[in-house]
Amino acid sequence: MPEPAAVEMNRLPWWQGVTGYQWLVLTVAWLGWVFDSMDSTLYAIVLQPALHELLGAGASMDRIEWYGGIIFSIFLIGWALGGLLFGMLADYLGRTKTMILTILIYSVFTGMAALSHTWWELALYRLLTAIGIGGEWAAGAALVAETWPEDKRAKAAGVLQSAWAGGFFIAALINLFFGAYGWRVIFLIGILPALITLLVRALVREPERWLKVKMERERARRTARPSDEEAEWLAFSLSRLFRKDLRRSTVAGTTLAFVAVFGLWGATNWTPTLIRELLAPRPLDPETINRNVSYAVMSLNAGALVGYLAFGPIADRVGRRPAFFLMCLGGLIMLPVTFLTPKSYGLVLGLLPVLGFFNNGIFSGFPIYLPELYPTRIRATGAGFCFNVGRILAAGGPFIKGYLGARFGPGVAVSLIGLIYLVGIAVLPFAPETRGRPLPD
Repeated sequence: MPEPAAVEMNRLPWWQGVTGYQWLVLTVAWLGWVFDSMDSTLYAIVLQPALHELLGAGASMDRIEWYGGIIFSIFLIGWALGGLLFGMLADYLGRTKTMILTILIYSVFTGMAALSHTWWELALYRLLTAIGIGGEWAAGAALVAETWPEDKRAKAAGVLQSAWAGGFFIAALINLFFGAYGWRVIFLIGILPALITLLVRALVREPERWLKVKMERERARRTARPSDEEAEWLAFSLSRLFRKDLRRSTVAGTTLAFVAVFGLWGATNWTPTLIRELLAPRPLDPETINRNVSYAVMSLNAGALVGYLAFGPIADRVGRRPAFFLMCLGGLIMLPVTFLTPKSYGLVLGLLPVLGFFNNGIFSGFPIYLPELYPTRIRATGAGFCFNVGRILAAGGPFIKGYLGARFGPGVAVSLIGLIYLVGIAVLPFAPETRGRPLPD
């Protein structure tokens, strides 16, 4: 029989016992990720009007989809490069310094996208924006994982990932209230997150785990013959991720990230285009269409928000691998159901929250799972590598979707893209289960 005190402790809300500073760290990281999401989503929302202007008034929908897919792919490559570079820098320079730098990068270049006069200029600004976005995730996920208590870390990571839905809502609201002023104004608003860097610099310090590793690294520098591991540190080597003890973790984590990103950017981020095509036969003015697109994005992310918050408790209850399985299975089913069956705008609004729960909710698994796979000295490097090499592999998703969409239509294209979740289901038996294990030192 459990002790009465233990039973009472289990009945307490999970957030009991969290310090004010730990909440502050989560809030700051959450805000950084919110505006990551906002800046990412702004392009998806204004894709059609922006490319319609940049390609010329006579541009066909097929041409817009083609170049839109190219820019999405370039964006994913930039995101991956940023995650790899700034993941290593977050391990070497610190979590908070890296967050400040990456937030500044994605804010400034989102605003500069408003200056685009050709599609390739827009692609360049999106590439540079993505470099900052990819780096911020690696730093923020490591910061939260190393600051929060062990038994509450998964739920905190779920709250952190919920920021992505918050960013979608903010982007939709910006489009709702400022869409009539044109896509350039919407991009200009994206420069505002730079203000968060003042908050990070003033209030957030480096985690004790990282500071301990930093001291060890500095001691190693002062010795005549630093260890092999410290030498790797100084060279920013990634080879440690593929040593025998971590190889399975790296391959499994990278594959799961590839599946999630391919499914999201190759399919669900084309929701605004689906809505515009669904409403095209109706005699609606551009303002009404913009409003309906905003409502659809909000509907998708209402379900996503529930999925983000649900993943942590599910993963704590049944394990990390079963939670990933649930999300992959749901994505596999809901993509064709959502993109092939609806004939009305109302039905789409009803299906989008269910789709968002699975296809977006799976991303809460990564700030939970990936930091648990690696020790402190390479935690951000490992998490950044898995999440972002998976992103490089998935960069072809929007390009393939653009090609398939032009050939078969968006519904069939998205349904074919959704088969990628079978790969996620297949790799799960080989992925390490980390539920109940302490964060590696």
